[in-house]
Amino acid sequence: MDASGIAVVTGASRGIGRALAVALAVAGFDVVATMRDPAAGANLADEVAASGGRPGSMTVAALDVVRPEAIHLPDGMRVLVNNAGIERDYLPVEATPMDQWREVFETNVYGLVEVTRRAVPIMRAGGGVICNVTSSSLLFSVPFYGVYRASKAAVQAMTESLRVEVAPFGIRVIEVLPGPVDSDMLANSARLPEAAGCPGYEPMAQAMYEGRLAIGDMVTPVSAAASAIAAAILDDGSALRWPCDPLGGQLLAGWQADPESTLGTR
Repeated sequence: MDASGIAVVTGASRGIGRALAVALAVAGFDVVATMRDPAAGANLADEVAASGGRPGSMTVAALDVVRPEAIHLPDGMRVLVNNAGIERDYLPVEATPMDQWREVFETNVYGLVEVTRRAVPIMRAGGGVICNVTSSSLLFSVPFYGVYRASKAAVQAMTESLRVEVAPFGIRVIEVLPGPVDSDMLANSARLPEAAGCPGYEPMAQAMYEGRLAIGDMVTPVSAAASAIAAAILDDGSALRWPCDPLGGQLLAGWQADPESTLGTR
């Protein structure tokens, strides 16, 4: 697709969402960077200018995906990036409080669906792209990420159905599965999982912690990941799933070649 018209990015206050908002603006879109607190995006226009983007291509707007009454999408939008997401404690399924399941699903699934179902009628007239950001953690069995991975798996399944449903309207739907990208969420994961406090899970929690610390050399700068996502959005190829970093790409390629071996089901 050509890089013109309006692109909306949710969760654009930091991390991948923020970098992607800038990348799309520099590419040529009129970007609406949405976030719960617009004050967090006060410098986004300056970041676009510093990257060579045109003046006026970045607008910051308040949007909380869990408050449907406050979701307002612009007419004429051509791109929607569903990036907003949260995670909570790293606990075994048996020890995860139900309120954490509800909280994560409220943002990562129901909020994403609410934004998407409002975007489709707007985009049906002129077509465009819906990009759902999930996680490369879906590609292998990760203990203590049950809540987060389940929410992203729900988005993945919905994305598959949505892609077929809206294709006749000229709307292309893609899923991006980031691996270790230099974001606040990744930095927050560099801790001993809360599962270490659950009897019987201590050795596995320690092993997870050591494994997390070992990926330091595999972390991709957020700007590089954003550039890869922007390229996927602009690519009219038929691919459904896209990586945005080398490790994520390796995991996705392995999963596509042999899903069972990557997921550890053998």
